[in-house]
Amino acid sequence: MVAERLKKATEVPVKATPENWMFPPEEGWTVDQVEDLELPFDWELVDGVIVVRGRTVWWHNRVRGRLVRCLEDALCEPYLVDSEQCVFIDENNPPVPDIVVFDKTDLDIFKEKFIPVTKAVLMVEVVSPGSRQDDRVRKPAMYAAAGVKNYWRVERGEDGLPEVHEYWLHRETGQYVSAPDRPVHAGKLETDRPFPLTIDLASLVEL
Repeated sequence: MVAERLKKATEVPVKATPENWMFPPEEGWTVDQVEDLELPFDWELVDGVIVVRGRTVWWHNRVRGRLVRCLEDALCEPYLVDSEQCVFIDENNPPVPDIVVFDKTDLDIFKEKFIPVTKAVLMVEVVSPGSRQDDRVRKPAMYAAAGVKNYWRVERGEDGLPEVHEYWLHRETGQYVSAPDRPVHAGKLETDRPFPLTIDLASLVEL
């Protein structure tokens, strides 16, 4: 009887709370365990561990917002664009990219909790002082391993203007490689992946 009670107790998933979030279970927190968690700061679930997200600056937020607008203006079927939206990779990793472009086919905004990573065609991260390592190393490796075909890393150039580093998923290695024709876009972004798009990068920071 005691053994059965213990078994049942271990089968009940522990929910993350403001008191225990720093102490994940042995296998790490899952999406279901943290979905109701409210903390007084922005956070993200990384390999089952709750990680505090650094505060972003005005430059970062303006570039992100303007990029979303430009992508929306250029969208074609069946794509949509969103920002600060969880993308489900696995139960321990629902990253929150700055911007995601995805195939909306068969998705229901009223039912879906997350955007499935299999639907994502472009992930965009705007680098800020607290996210350099994540945006340059960890996140692109994770997005590539999940099969996302395109990745943009937006850096602040020496002149203060955005520079877009464009990466394509290599079919054979499963890793990102710099876009062969124009790996870094400065002044103007021109690409046809995932759809034709031209952006005056200076316009992203104009007041």
